[in-house]
Amino acid sequence: MPSAYAIPPDVTCLADYEEHARGRLSPAAWAYIAGAAADGLTMRRNRTAYDSIQLTSRVLNNLGGGSTRLHLFGADFDFPVLLAPVAHHGLACAAAEVATSIGATAAGSGLVVSTEADTAIEDIAAATNGPFWFQLYIQHDRAFTHALVARAERAGAKAIVVTVDAPVAGIRNQEQRAGITPGSLGEAVNLRGLRPGPVAQAPLGASLLFDGFLTNAARWEDIARLRAATRLPLLIKGIMAIEDAERAIGEGADGIVVSNHGGRVLDTLPPTIEALPSIAAVVKGRVPILVDGGIRRGTDVIKALALGATAVMIGRPYMFALAVAGPAGVAHALHLLRIEFEMAMALTGCATLKDIGSQAIWHRT
Repeated sequence: MPSAYAIPPDVTCLADYEEHARGRLSPAAWAYIAGAAADGLTMRRNRTAYDSIQLTSRVLNNLGGGSTRLHLFGADFDFPVLLAPVAHHGLACAAAEVATSIGATAAGSGLVVSTEADTAIEDIAAATNGPFWFQLYIQHDRAFTHALVARAERAGAKAIVVTVDAPVAGIRNQEQRAGITPGSLGEAVNLRGLRPGPVAQAPLGASLLFDGFLTNAARWEDIARLRAATRLPLLIKGIMAIEDAERAIGEGADGIVVSNHGGRVLDTLPPTIEALPSIAAVVKGRVPILVDGGIRRGTDVIKALALGATAVMIGRPYMFALAVAGPAGVAHALHLLRIEFEMAMALTGCATLKDIGSQAIWHRT
């Protein structure tokens, strides 16, 4: 590993990596990785919502033999934190997703590989023996989309994660100010061979978006077709409404990811941790639920599990760590989060993941 990718001695938590990353990333890379939609309200509320939740300490429980291990969709993880799909890891590290995958595997975690990765699925899979999932954006060419899923299967993906909350990219003012334009961040190698979609056309005075671009956007019937096309577990990412959670299960989803895209698509959505309990109440354990958005501490992880999540995903924090210290940074960031999570479990009286429930949350009477 190049000496430039050394873990700084003053990094003690995930926030420290963010501070160091800002000085290492180009202005465009910083705008893309750290930025959010419009005014960034949802991104900030994702974080502050966790701060408003209080834990309950419990004492003198038998904590011997405790464990954070999780078995999910045919794979084992050392603790219930996965790396969310993020495009263009090459902005943070020359080795891109290969470096991220090495770090995730070393920490006993797993990477969800983005459709818009800078590295081919097969090359990421060959880099380590660690479990990975593949995140899918449904393309205008549905045959290409299904072929992409088949590629992920052959490469050894353990699950397909379909992102459904971004039929359009959203208003990214910070990226615009940094001069980021479509295609300027690099080539999405896994989309090579995808022919350009039809040029959006609309009559004078009509909406170029609704009457043009969105006429070929993904719909619920695409989920049903994907479910029939793959043998892998299928997760639907971007669920924020109980009605959509119910519909996803009805269409054959094997899991749900409660996500507002990290506040990167539609600003002023509620925090994911506030949407989670009502969705968990409707799902009633029928499928695993994951949640992302705003997780920076081990205490955040236990709060999410106490409110109904099976596991969590982090995005920006591991990208900051990747920028600062390459694969070692990714592994170290996950290690810090795991240590914090284990301590939070012990101090709330929970020896295993099954022990974590609503009793871990402080309820005023």
